[in-house]
Amino acid sequence: MERDSQFIGQSGPFLDAVERASRAAALNRPVLVIGERGTGKELIAERLHRLSTRWAGPLVTMNCAALPETLIEAELFGHEAGAFTGATKARVGRFEEADGGTLFLDELATLSSGAQERLLRAVEYGEVTRIGSSRALSVDVRIVAATNEHLPALVDQGRFRADLLDRLSFEVVTLPPLRAREGDVPVLADHFGRRMAAELEWSYWPGFSPSASAALDAHDWPGNVRELRNVVERAVYRWDDPERPIDAIEFDPFASPWRPRLAKQERPAPPTGDPAPISQQSPKPAPAPGEQEPAVDCIDFRAAVDSFERKLLEQAMKTARFNQRAAAKAIGLSYDQLRHALRRHSLLG
Repeated sequence: MERDSQFIGQSGPFLDAVERASRAAALNRPVLVIGERGTGKELIAERLHRLSTRWAGPLVTMNCAALPETLIEAELFGHEAGAFTGATKARVGRFEEADGGTLFLDELATLSSGAQERLLRAVEYGEVTRIGSSRALSVDVRIVAATNEHLPALVDQGRFRADLLDRLSFEVVTLPPLRAREGDVPVLADHFGRRMAAELEWSYWPGFSPSASAALDAHDWPGNVRELRNVVERAVYRWDDPERPIDAIEFDPFASPWRPRLAKQERPAPPTGDPAPISQQSPKPAPAPGEQEPAVDCIDFRAAVDSFERKLLEQAMKTARFNQRAAAKAIGLSYDQLRHALRRHSLLG
């Protein structure tokens, strides 16, 4: 798993996670890496390998979710010729490939119960048996595993072996989502922007305009660093004037008036119980036949968007009786994002 990887960030939670991984790297013990998609679990796995005494050995990666259940055990442990239909010749598994190095198991929670049982034996005794063979092979492998699931909860549900979790969780490195890494969005955006500008052979990096920077900082980033990279690189390559700061950000590349509609049976049912947050409420119904559509004054698109955003913020604050945390929750923002938006519209008292 070779890659051009760098750790970019300065926030406390991010640096704490990297420091924990760095301290665990020197020990020949299993490590679990937990985090949402796009938080950099693969980079942590690579760091654990490169800073360990196994750095000269192989770093072998297996995505447990990328293979059908019937093939996972064969991939992990290998198989002999004729072990099953299609096995025309013997094949070594990932454990044998990683002998003397590190085996990174991504999406660990998707392993079948049978694969979990055999993985436990491999971790416990350092032995693997190819499918179709009765002879155990000794391997010297360090396990680094990653998931975006809460494994103790899966143990309670009977979906993950408690003894395997105990064996793998010598150290657990939990990566913070980007929304919890205060101050890291501008740093990352500048890094990815400069790199894209260099790829496009721009003479210099103009940076982002204040409004674009504010939009990047206010976004919730459900896809974390991977999403941020895509958004920034897309904004840079679409910008036609490298002499001016980038002032157009598109968070949803699928946004289009011509995107396919959901089939009727796939449309979500209307909510019941408590009313939906303001951000999820349905638009006003179309005017009845004979009525005129209300005129929309949209000479300046950005001014119209700013006006709508300000009205939405005012409505949310009023509905929440000016409780900022309640208002933020109602429109799907974090408290800090709401404060930033209120400050931008001079609505903070």
